[in-house]
Amino acid sequence: MIQRFNFSMKALKFDEGKLEYITNYPEPNNDEALIKVSLAGICGTDLEILEGYMSYHGILGHEFIGTVVRSKNKDLVGRRVVGEINVGCEKCDFCSEGMQRHCPNRSVLGILNRDGAFAEYLSLPEKNLHIIPDSISDEQAVFVEPIAAAFEISEQVSIKPNWKVAIVGDGRLAQLIVSVLKTKCNDITCYGKHKDKLKRLEKMEIKTRIGISERDGHYFDLVVEATGSKSGFLDSIKLVKPRGSIILKSTIASKEKLDLTAAVVNEISLVGSRCGPFRPAIESIESGTVSVDGLIHLVYPLEKFKEAFEEARKSNVLKILLKP
Repeated sequence: MIQRFNFSMKALKFDEGKLEYITNYPEPNNDEALIKVSLAGICGTDLEILEGYMSYHGILGHEFIGTVVRSKNKDLVGRRVVGEINVGCEKCDFCSEGMQRHCPNRSVLGILNRDGAFAEYLSLPEKNLHIIPDSISDEQAVFVEPIAAAFEISEQVSIKPNWKVAIVGDGRLAQLIVSVLKTKCNDITCYGKHKDKLKRLEKMEIKTRIGISERDGHYFDLVVEATGSKSGFLDSIKLVKPRGSIILKSTIASKEKLDLTAAVVNEISLVGSRCGPFRPAIESIESGTVSVDGLIHLVYPLEKFKEAFEEARKSNVLKILLKP
């Protein structure tokens, strides 16, 4: 019989456009594994939700590492885990084909119809959880979800080693995408706006640019847009070759219209890209293939969320973490 806790907890609740810290939020779902959150990361999607993306209300946060304190699977109790964020209905055609992330009735941790990780505890089905080996620290493990999102690119597009690849953006996700794609091809250029962020990539022997020159136009076989802005999409259109591919990683709350004429004329493949496979993400951290060194800027306690989000919005900052 599964143990019941019946408690209230500290959490960041987002409702009616306002984010607030409360100390009496109800216990998460009793029918799922209960995870005590150790660290949670603030990402671009969280910032977009605060601006109206997804019309979400509840507890934000989907990047986390924590310890299982309750589960029907006794082998999970006491283990450190990360979790896949999409929970399907398990009844529709998409779920039967293993595509829970596209289930029309799904919930998504901290994004859609499911409370997230900016709290002392969260709940997820046991099948969504992945055990983290002892060789990986909490500070590394909190990056598994965005690294998995980076691995999704090679799941969607068959990347050739001789391709010329551009990453548009130099922020949190863009840095991880570079690290992952570096294992697939050698000719990668990152376009950004911040010298400090680009300097980290230069140490990885990645070519970097501030601004697009005339010689860059229509030069790249694959362009990954990871800026979180309309301008990033327009820059990607300028960079990609005719019949090349653009991977769209940003979730943008803006309601401005985009002109897709160039994409049609140049027969560009536009590929939306979201969540990805956790197992290769974990293995890449454990093996050292993908490094997250230098990505964490600051760690804030949950009650100092205002300072944390203010810092996360700064253009020169990489990852901000919350510690419940």
